[in-house]
Amino acid sequence: MDFAYDARTVELRERVEAFLTECVYPAEPVHHEQVLAAGDPWARPPVLDELKAEARERGLWNLFLPDPRYGAGLTNLQYAPLAELTGRSPHLAPEALNCAAPDTGNMELLAEFGSDAQRDRWLKPLLAGEIRSAFCMTEPEVASSDATNIGTRIARDGDAYVINGRKWWSSGAMDPRCEIFIVMGKTDPGADRHRQQSMILVPRDTPGVTVRRGMTVFGYSDAPHGGHAEIDFTDVRVPAENLVGAEGAGFAIAQARLGPGRIHHCMRLIGMAERALELLCRRALTRVAFGRPLAEQGVIREWIAESRVRIEQARLLVLKTAWLMDTVGNRGAHTEIQAIKIATPAMAEWVIDKAIQAHGGAGVSQDTPLAALWAQARTLRLADGPDEVHRASLAKRELRRWA
Repeated sequence: MDFAYDARTVELRERVEAFLTECVYPAEPVHHEQVLAAGDPWARPPVLDELKAEARERGLWNLFLPDPRYGAGLTNLQYAPLAELTGRSPHLAPEALNCAAPDTGNMELLAEFGSDAQRDRWLKPLLAGEIRSAFCMTEPEVASSDATNIGTRIARDGDAYVINGRKWWSSGAMDPRCEIFIVMGKTDPGADRHRQQSMILVPRDTPGVTVRRGMTVFGYSDAPHGGHAEIDFTDVRVPAENLVGAEGAGFAIAQARLGPGRIHHCMRLIGMAERALELLCRRALTRVAFGRPLAEQGVIREWIAESRVRIEQARLLVLKTAWLMDTVGNRGAHTEIQAIKIATPAMAEWVIDKAIQAHGGAGVSQDTPLAALWAQARTLRLADGPDEVHRASLAKRELRRWA
């Protein structure tokens, strides 16, 4: 394994860093002010479109897609350090580069499993950043960590499918530019438990679709990720050609979609932890308590040293996972994908928590990004599968080696 950056990665890292310094960091307070002025937590501030236009002008666009027909053609190993940088400002940078969830996973899904007509209608405008999308899988009435529990019904009726059910935590659905939902439901409840589900495309304006409310994340709107919604689907009728892939392939498609999504989250989490550590160090060097700078307090030094160790450990595991995905495929990297999904959010949560503690009241206020960073890191211990599910699955795989 050689994790040294190649020439293209070095060049792109420099360009992304310059974009962050020159455009994204100065836009953070502007974004906050524009959201407050709009009076809508899920409003789309104009500064986002300005950042997207600038990023596209700089050639920093769709970096996440390895297929050169659609994206930058980067490997996972090349994209990892770039995604890490965007994690330093996770509420602005990913979308500015058109690399924000859930659109990334939805674009990958359409690129791999969508028909030519589906790609023309929905993938192209997503790649152009003209619209946004939502992923509707989780449901309020069942334990959705087990995706076979999903109860939404997708029933064939002639040349159409009729959808009935309720979804929540439908990522992306609160964005005013969200135009398409990818909905997971059951087409054959009597089939094998992993062959009951299918994926289908539902335009947002389809009759019978009702967005009941937006879901907050520790009180935050999570608007840069499109927000999360609770949605009713009542006798929603869409053409049969809106089915993604084949009937019964929904569970497999979901797993294929979530693998790259999990490593993208982990890449960005490392950047979030790096920014928190930077803020911790700057705070420690400028604040005095009990006659000494915080940087001379033993407990602060312990936090700083432990943060560096934990970040480096997580980064190496993420890079190994990226390398495996590039060399043996997502299935061959399954163990490592689960391992990083367990380790990286916990690492980032710990580092950000120490930075918050060092900042005192400022750490939990709106005057630093730390509270929002912590909320996102803590949420990612649930999103794309809770820690406990990944631990159970990982343990089973390990036990099979010795059975």
